[in-house]
Amino acid sequence: MNLSKAGPDVRKTWATLLEKIATPVLANLSSGTLRQNMPVECRVAMREDRQNYTYLEATARLLAGLAPWLELGAGPDEESSTRVRLAELARRAIVSGLDPASPDRFNFSAGQQPIVDAAFLAHAMLRAPTALWADLPHDTRGQVIVAFISLRDRKPHFNNWLLFSAMTEALLAKVGAAWDPMRVDYALLQHEQWYLGNGMYGDGPHFHADYYNSYVIQPMLIDTLRALHEAGQGQHWPGVLDTVLMRACRYAEIQERTINVDGSFAPIGRSLAYRCGAFQHLAQMALQQALPATISPAQARGALDAVVRRTTEAPDTFDENGWLTIGLCGHQPSIGEGYISTGSTYLCAAALLPLGLPASDPFWTSAPVPFTQQKVWAGVDVPADHD
Repeated sequence: MNLSKAGPDVRKTWATLLEKIATPVLANLSSGTLRQNMPVECRVAMREDRQNYTYLEATARLLAGLAPWLELGAGPDEESSTRVRLAELARRAIVSGLDPASPDRFNFSAGQQPIVDAAFLAHAMLRAPTALWADLPHDTRGQVIVAFISLRDRKPHFNNWLLFSAMTEALLAKVGAAWDPMRVDYALLQHEQWYLGNGMYGDGPHFHADYYNSYVIQPMLIDTLRALHEAGQGQHWPGVLDTVLMRACRYAEIQERTINVDGSFAPIGRSLAYRCGAFQHLAQMALQQALPATISPAQARGALDAVVRRTTEAPDTFDENGWLTIGLCGHQPSIGEGYISTGSTYLCAAALLPLGLPASDPFWTSAPVPFTQQKVWAGVDVPADHD
């Protein structure tokens, strides 16, 4: 049975990887050269369309995964200088993206896609309320508020997209801006109707065999509700967060059990080019110290490390200039749907959310233990699984 590496070694590997993923995006955007230098890989027929969105996609999805690590701030650890540098780059990047005069200004005004990636940007700001919100210039915070409010002139699709609208409204509520409770209420009520049992929601009225419960649904349900509770608005949805977290524990168990011994997982459903981002939910439950009793922090660490390495260490995952390519295991452009472009792939950073836990946390200090499939396929007698 091959156990994962020791926690400090995993942390060092993840921090190096996240710096590698983040640097091209943040360095270029903060310098006003993102549109100039970032490649736009996508289906040929979709190039003109995806160029309208891919830059905000890359930034918002990257920051949604990077945010908890940046929120740790300066400290005595050896990562501190890297973290502080990336946090400053991230703030300069956001300033550039919101500046109307910037060559890299974000598109919030045209098309439906900005509804999606504004939500990932809002999620990043909720995950790093100091590093990616309070420490932004006052004018930039105001520009974010205006941009998020402007999205109300477009209607989200009748599926997980309802949570994108809810997420931007939750950020507005959290920072004391005018927000629309109805957009939150509608998303929460519909997802309650779409709950199917055993910890999983349908993506709209129908079930889809894919990873959208992890890409979007469960992380955004939890953090929308938590943000509203923190904003003093939780009384509007009494008991809902507790119910959502109970279901989230079961889905975390399912996620951990789907990671194969070698870190691979079933290539089922849409958006596989998000790579290890398929396990954002398990990563967030570890970050929030909300893992079910059946999964120890070390077990989650080993499972996540296996899937992170399996999906990011394959040849050609990055191009010659350090940009992510489209694929699940290496460069596999045919795996990308029409809405997938270079920027989309940066959701893989969400698998690294536990970097937001300090190095002293049991997630990092506990001795390695096997995760479920390692135990099962080594012949260990494991308890039966049930919901």
